[in-house]
Amino acid sequence: MKPAVAEMLSTLDLEPLEHNLFRGRSPQVGWQRVFGGQVIGQALVAATRTVDEERPCHSLHGYFLRPGDPNVPIIYEVDRIRDGKSFATRRVVGIQHGHAIFSMSASYQRVEDGLEHEIAMPDVPRPDELPDDAAFKALMIEKAPEAVRRYFERERPIEIRPLDLRHYLSNERLPPQNNVWIRATDRLPDDPQVHRAVLGYLSDMTLLDTALFAHGRSVFDRELQMASLDHAMWFHRPFRADEWLLYSQDSPSTAGSRGLTRGVFYDLSGTLVAATAQEGLMRQRPNKFAVSGG
Repeated sequence: MKPAVAEMLSTLDLEPLEHNLFRGRSPQVGWQRVFGGQVIGQALVAATRTVDEERPCHSLHGYFLRPGDPNVPIIYEVDRIRDGKSFATRRVVGIQHGHAIFSMSASYQRVEDGLEHEIAMPDVPRPDELPDDAAFKALMIEKAPEAVRRYFERERPIEIRPLDLRHYLSNERLPPQNNVWIRATDRLPDDPQVHRAVLGYLSDMTLLDTALFAHGRSVFDRELQMASLDHAMWFHRPFRADEWLLYSQDSPSTAGSRGLTRGVFYDLSGTLVAATAQEGLMRQRPNKFAVSGG
């Protein structure tokens, strides 16, 4: 297994401390705060370890309360709110320095048959028709801030192939829609719980950035303060996070210094396997050189 993927799986493999209590660590990659997708994945793992295996997670709803400190562990405390005949509900709080940094509710359901429908996958180029990871990596190293460049210069656990590179190459205002193919860069264990945790991890990538397409801005803009505020996911059908998934995203609104984004995941056969929604902070930093009038 590639070292970066092994490190990601190790990061998602929490240490049990006590009944309903787990400890997670953060990889030391130079970030000033913990990656939001890591916290989502770790919180999901903590909750899942308190639920019977025959009841997989079907939804989660989380709030980012404080920036995570990558230099200290995160303690996850699970509250077993309810175990019913079909559904189970869990609440998880991630704690650092004595304060909650993340709160999440997750729901689990026994597998059932029933009515089914899905919106068709967009008609887009396949991943093998797009520039490969090396080309995207070179672009990010050229355009991104130093901390992000250092991240892309390392081996990464997740590969992304955007369908449209204009957002990364210019300040052109674009429709607030984004399609990227995404997957883990190496084979993962067959356990479906691992694949849900990895999908939670990668679901925080590129999502908030989609809300900036309409404004010709990006998450690398130093004049913007960007942060995920909340995150929701729904798992609809089986999938593998180490096989290509189309992450089709849009942003219906930006207002009040917040941007709303939505996304759906399709596998290569066109099956819709999961969905996401997120609102994020998109605050313009005050211009320190502005002269105020009397």
